[in-house]
Amino acid sequence: MISYNNYNDVSKLERRTECFTIGRQAPDFIALSTFGYVRLADYRGKWVILVSTPSAFDGVATTEIINAAEYYDELIERNAYIIGLTTDNIYANLAWVYDIYQKAGITIPFPIIADADLAVSELYGMLNPDRLYIETVRDTIIIDPSGRIRAIIVLPVSTGRNYEELVRIFDSIQVKETYNLNTPAGWEPGDPYLVPNVTSYEELIYRMNNREELGYYCPFWYLCYTNLDTGNVNNSSPPQNNNVAQPQGNNTNS
Repeated sequence: MISYNNYNDVSKLERRTECFTIGRQAPDFIALSTFGYVRLADYRGKWVILVSTPSAFDGVATTEIINAAEYYDELIERNAYIIGLTTDNIYANLAWVYDIYQKAGITIPFPIIADADLAVSELYGMLNPDRLYIETVRDTIIIDPSGRIRAIIVLPVSTGRNYEELVRIFDSIQVKETYNLNTPAGWEPGDPYLVPNVTSYEELIYRMNNREELGYYCPFWYLCYTNLDTGNVNNSSPPQNNNVAQPQGNNTNS
């Protein structure tokens, strides 16, 4: 539990409503939650999955946070921490999670922000004039340990998140982060990876002439798979053939 004794500090944080994108620094915030006050900056060194939902006691949101609780341990193993958000007050959020505990016997193991004044929602662009809903939509924002935004997923209020899919997306980001490999459509852990695109003609020729030696299967010159065994994506030791092979020497005749 993170505790802040000086509530006035909350009002000093700048509100920003401009559009933000992947790669930008996630704006800091302090907000009251079901775990007390939480501040994004206190999660540096950890991955954060910030998830918004329109309100407490929402049917879709209830199924979501129960699903999130089921995958909580898997995400913690990946050094990833969920922070939920509703636009209700703290008493509504507390009553909601307690009702889930009473009726389903499930403890919600992560904080849920009470964003009744919409400060965090506005900060992260969850409310803007272009959207059809007055309430927040279902935004999912993945923030890396340095505080940068790595993924943004937006769903309509009628569609609940799939945390199994969020774990898959997170694992895909980790594969890129650790091994500099991409993941194709429908990828699951254990499936072949995609080698990043070549950046020069010389590199292209080298790759295609040496693809078997490199362990690449290339149905197209611009699409190469590798079955390189990376094991657990959390392994900090990259494989030997992690980087795209570079041409050796310059055979171009002048």
